[in-house]
Amino acid sequence: MSQDSKIYDKLPVGSLGLVSLESCKSLGQKVDSYLVDWRKTREERNADSLAYRGYKKDSYLLDARCPRFGSGEAKCVIKESVRGDDVYIMVDVCNYSLTYTVCGHENHMSPDDHYQDLKRVIAAISGKARRITVIMPFLYESRQHKRSSRESLDCALALQELVNMGVDNIITFDAHDPRVQNAIPLHGFETVLPNYQFIKALLQNVDDIKCDPEHLMVISPDEGATGRAIYLATVLGVDIGMFYKRRDYSKIVDGRNPIVAHDFLGSDLAGKDAIVVDDMISSGDSMIDVAKQLKKRGANRIFIVSTFGLFTNGLERFDKAFEEGLFYRLLTTNLVYQTEDLLAKEWYINVDMSKYIALLIDTLNHDESIGELLNPADRIDKILRKYGQK
Repeated sequence: MSQDSKIYDKLPVGSLGLVSLESCKSLGQKVDSYLVDWRKTREERNADSLAYRGYKKDSYLLDARCPRFGSGEAKCVIKESVRGDDVYIMVDVCNYSLTYTVCGHENHMSPDDHYQDLKRVIAAISGKARRITVIMPFLYESRQHKRSSRESLDCALALQELVNMGVDNIITFDAHDPRVQNAIPLHGFETVLPNYQFIKALLQNVDDIKCDPEHLMVISPDEGATGRAIYLATVLGVDIGMFYKRRDYSKIVDGRNPIVAHDFLGSDLAGKDAIVVDDMISSGDSMIDVAKQLKKRGANRIFIVSTFGLFTNGLERFDKAFEEGLFYRLLTTNLVYQTEDLLAKEWYINVDMSKYIALLIDTLNHDESIGELLNPADRIDKILRKYGQK
């Protein structure tokens, strides 16, 4: 059943409102477009009741802005009513392309700036919305999720701050460590994995890929990504391999312990394609080193798959690695900011997540379960059969 003809059993929680902060503007517009198209043709059973007032709109995006003063301070202004609405706020804390002026000097917005703007939106709503859901694809401070010495627990504090301000649900993607939700045990927290979208993008862009144990293997670049790799390997019906990162814990370089070596655990992968899956690409050093190790072990084509492509040190090293034949294609989502340079690369495949986010919003607005969306095993099976992989 297509989404535009789907009839939900429950009434909407409230009139749908979507706030897409400037950091998430293009993604928010795509999500809004899906919602408008679906609801424009949908015939609900109780469409004439008051509960469906404002159900069909030309746009669900609310006019919310965060202007700044010359000193760099800011505020949020919402130029329409949100009373009784079911509001979804989208923010990309990794969008470094946005700037603002502080006493004549140009500053690039950091994750801290984006998080502050998110809180400003919640403050401007002033408790008038019926429900607030924050969609934060890259979870703010998710890499500072645990304490190993006298350190701040930034991610847990941020989550607690949001729910104390009135946020009911938080939706994120591929959280670095989902256990951080223990900081807010009485509130909604969902971490979504884009496995279906990755497989679909691979099948659409690589005609000759073969998803069977003789031709393909899923690789975890470290012990932390093992869970992701096990799921992907299971639904594809292929073997898994894993690298163990040996680090030098006597040193700290750029805030982390440097990697000494990658040790491989797994069966022979000579002649097989390899999918290396992880949650994020930061500098890219680790992924490129893993690709080198796989090539030494006779791997054929290497596909690098990551939810978030941050590319903090630029794209030059990936250009060089591609020219050297270390990897064949690299896939990341549009959940975080992407440069035009990245989108134009021959080796890059963009995985669009806007339809999936729209599905989540449409379902949650009716207060229906999203369990089926969170576990896409059936949809993965269908797409594999569609492309003759089963």
